[in-house]
Order: sequence, then C-alpha cells, then structure tokens
Amino acid sequence: MVRAELGDSILSKLRLRYKKIGRARYISHLDLSSTMQRAITRAGIELTYSQGFNPHPYMSVALPLPVGAQSICELIDVGISQDVQMDKLPEQITACLPEGLEITDAYVPERKFSEIAWLEVKGIMYYDEGVSDAVTDRLTERFSAERIEISKKTKSGESIIDISEHIRDLRFSQSELGDVIEFSARLSAQNPTIGPKNLMDALKGEYAELFPDFVNFTRVEVFDKDMNFFK
Repeated sequence: MVRAELGDSILSKLRLRYKKIGRARYISHLDLSSTMQRAITRAGIELTYSQGFNPHPYMSVALPLPVGAQSICELIDVGISQDVQMDKLPEQITACLPEGLEITDAYVPERKFSEIAWLEVKGIMYYDEGVSDAVTDRLTERFSAERIEISKKTKSGESIIDISEHIRDLRFSQSELGDVIEFSARLSAQNPTIGPKNLMDALKGEYAELFPDFVNFTRVEVFDKDMNFFK
C-alpha cells in the first residue's frame, strides 16, 4: 500500500511507467492524458484534483512522444487520494486502457522529470530502392563528423545548431532484408531535445542519397546526466 498524509486527507503522487506501441502510437499527447485519466478512474482509483472554478486532475507526462512514435519507457506522474496496492496497480489500470497502452510499473517518484538527460532510441530506416553495402559506412562517416549542423525550431524561430555533442553511442547496421538500416542511439532528452527526426535532418544536402523513404523508431530507456537509469 502507498499512503501520504496531508492534513486530514490522503494525497499521494504516483509515477507510472508505460508502453505506447502499435496503434496506440497514433494517440496524441492531449488525447493520451484524457485516456489515462479515464482508465485510472474506471479502475476505481480516485484522482487528486486542483482547486478553483475549473478543477483538473494532477497529471504530468515526461517528454511527450511525437505522434506515430513508439515507446516502452514512457513516464507519467498522477496524484491520487486513496490507498492503493502498488503491485496490483499496473494490471488494474492496464485492463481499462485501449490496445497498445500498458502500465508496466508503478512507484512513488523520488526524482523530478527535469533530471532526465538522455533517451535511448532504436529505429529502422527503410529504402524503397534497397541499400548498398556502403550505406552503413557512409552513415557512420556522417555522424562521426566533428560538427553536425542542422536547422531546428526554437522558441525564437529557426536556428542552426550543432548536434554532435548531443548524440552518444550511435550505431548503424544493415538488415538481412536488404532494404533496411537499423540504428540505435542515445540522444539528448532536454536542453536541447534531440530526436530521430533531427538525425534525419542531418541527411540533407551532401548526404541526401542517405535519406530514407520512411523511418520508424522506438524509445527504449531514459537516463540521468550520469547515464544511470532514471526512475
């Protein structure tokens, strides 16, 4: 059971780790929050609401996932106002979620989302015309450069940034299927946020022949600044 006292009421903050895969990857960030809220309520768990004229449940998602992307390591904090059995919570909520969403862990958070520094991603790059043996070497060459400049949207507009220092352990391998390149990388999660789309943006101009026809990627883990697993 988990319980925290605040005056005469029970107030607990829980962190849920969940998967968002398959058809669920097309659920938007805003719709995801609503979906989680409904599932938790249907599971018989009382949420904590804000005060005022327009009360809303306490709910905070770490690093919203782009629509169409998959993840097995998403995190969401929720406020609840009752005792719960922690070990039964994942199954209890998952039973009320649509296909592709699954709660895999539940615990009391000890760290803030702002401490997330790195994301590990794995992906597949598809080429309609197939790929030659040299493509993997060319990709490795591109991302081994001292500077990797791309155009990136910021709060002040489009800016040219160097993403070379925000990429770690980037690896490419050619699939036996012949038209697919698999990749894995650890990317800066915040300040700046670097995603697979930014990697693809680096394959323009001189390296345009390496730009894939389609990319599919999955987040697989989150880390702090010291590359320790984040919970």
